[in-house]
Amino acid sequence: MGQEVIEKAAEVIRARSGGIGDGMEGHAVLALIDENGFPTASTLTISRSEGIKWITFLTSVDSNKVKRISRCNKGSLCLSSSEYNITLVGTLEVLTDLDTKKEMWYEAIGAMFSGPEDPKYCVIRFNTERYNLFFADGWKAAEGTL
Repeated sequence: MGQEVIEKAAEVIRARSGGIGDGMEGHAVLALIDENGFPTASTLTISRSEGIKWITFLTSVDSNKVKRISRCNKGSLCLSSSEYNITLVGTLEVLTDLDTKKEMWYEAIGAMFSGPEDPKYCVIRFNTERYNLFFADGWKAAEGTL
């Protein structure tokens, strides 16, 4: 059953990638440690993903998230609804190379940046190390490490 739950979580993430969805449908909550050592949560739109292995987000190089990641690259990611809870724990990296920026770009982000070449635009990549997954349909759950 563990693999089935992991695949179901991957589908939820994939369905919410690339700026798809209304309201909070395309968002995840990312928790990072701030400059005072406290956890701070932010909602981010998912750009792309590979199952639960990694998930990317687009932001500005001068954002608080990027500053926090430069100090401590450990974080937690959560997607939830009344139907599921997907909690991932892992490390983050800030990517600024043009190939990655082009690959992760989606049209809706054009409201914030002039294009993939915009020097302020960067990609945050969350790399999952462990997961805790729950789906209300059948009370299916899985937890483990990647």
